[in-house]
This record gives sequence, structure tokens and C-alpha cells, in this order.
Amino acid sequence: MDLTSKQRAQLRSMATDIDTILLVGKDGIGPNLITQANDALEARELIKGKVLDNSMLSPRECAEALAKEARAEVVQVIGSKFVLYRETHSKPKDKRIRLVK
Repeated sequence: MDLTSKQRAQLRSMATDIDTILLVGKDGIGPNLITQANDALEARELIKGKVLDNSMLSPRECAEALAKEARAEVVQVIGSKFVLYRETHSKPKDKRIRLVK
């Protein structure tokens, strides 16, 4: 699923209020981080991550690799932070994020 520019803008504005829950450090993207991202995406749909200074990967590389592993979309990468989105199927439809058309 590719996001339109309007949908990205909507998700970016929603992401300003959420806390950073993923931290990518010197170990990079391992199985534990992928599991954590999958669990968070299923529960929240929209998550924010940060790449620490001691990581060997750039924020863009981390976001794209993690999105690929978690079957998510990269919403934005800015500075050392990134935002990922994946529609959940565990919540009722009225509790999910409704994207603009």
C-alpha cells in the first residue's frame, strides 16, 4: 500500500504528539527490534523511532530496513527520527486511523 502525499501529511501531523518508542543503537536492526516494531505497529498503527549516535546506519536506512521487515510504510524521516505506519487488523474499524482519500 503506497501512501499519497495527503495521507503522509495527515500521519505526520498525528505523529507530532506521539512518543518515541523504538531506539536503534549500535546493534542495528535485530530480531528483537523487529518484534518490538511489529507489536507496536499492531497496537498503535503509527510509531516513532530514533537512531542513536552510536548506530552504524543512517536514519533513512534504518527506517527503510525496518519498514521492509515489519511490512510498514515510512511516513517521514527527519533528523535522527523516523515515523512508520501500518494498518492494524486487531482493532475494530472505528478504532483504527482513518486515512484521507
